[in-house]
Amino acid sequence: MDDDASDRDDGHDAAIEWWLQEKAGEIDGERRIAFEAWLAADPAHAQAYTDITEMFSKAQGLRRARYRQVHGVRRTWRAAAGVALAASLAFFGWLAEFANRHPADYSTGVGERRTVTLTDGSRVELDSHSAIAVRFEAGLRRVTLLSGEAWFEVAPIASRPFVVEAAGGTVTALGTAFDVALQKNGARVAVSEHAVAVASGGERLIVETRQETSYEADTPARAPVSVAAENVAAWRRGALVVEDRSLGEALTILGRYRYGYVFCLRASTCARRVSGVFSTAEPLTTLREIEFFLGLRAIHLTNYLIFLTE
Repeated sequence: MDDDASDRDDGHDAAIEWWLQEKAGEIDGERRIAFEAWLAADPAHAQAYTDITEMFSKAQGLRRARYRQVHGVRRTWRAAAGVALAASLAFFGWLAEFANRHPADYSTGVGERRTVTLTDGSRVELDSHSAIAVRFEAGLRRVTLLSGEAWFEVAPIASRPFVVEAAGGTVTALGTAFDVALQKNGARVAVSEHAVAVASGGERLIVETRQETSYEADTPARAPVSVAAENVAAWRRGALVVEDRSLGEALTILGRYRYGYVFCLRASTCARRVSGVFSTAEPLTTLREIEFFLGLRAIHLTNYLIFLTE
């Protein structure tokens, strides 16, 4: 993901948080000053807030009209607001997903896993809500991870290197099996057999069996660290392994296994650290377990729009 895209995502998330606080009547005094400073800091902030406000207004109007037609009664503001915002976010999420998956050769939907055998004999397993584009040439086998996570078992062809592009970096197979996962601002690479060469930010390093590394776009990869063999691509066995990651990262991963959105009402909440082994088959149960362990409270505006608070 490039810096502009990352900034847009951060601005969008912040706009949603400010919008919710405004509707809850929590913006006054110092919070009002902070809100106005945020709006003035970047034209994109004001635009993001305007977009969220307009999306809600339009979607709420459509929802109310439809509800009166079917039921002849009004729903509570909270439920209507939740449905409207969820519908708006789903629509824009669908647009973003369509733009990302349009060039994909292989993809999976929510809750789906898929195994693909490429023309060179290499095998690729796609996790839930993932997509890749394949571009094989005479002297190079190139695969781009467009979304989600994938495990690669590479057929050895010395004259044609096998390279996975992800988040601005590359992972070159050195006769190997390995896993690549996109993260919010970069990618994570874990090796189950042999080794790979990871290049990012103008530097290159080797990651060997039972090691993993990660990097942000245009930034050198971190020094490899050991990882338990059973934790490499644990999703292939239906397990979601989270080791000392931020709640925000965990929610992003969990989001691949369910429809809907989960947001933190405070940035500090999403910064909390999480560790555990969960089931990918029961994402809502996983979310409840995380809430319990971190002492959080979930606000369900709808089943598809959940906010976490402390």
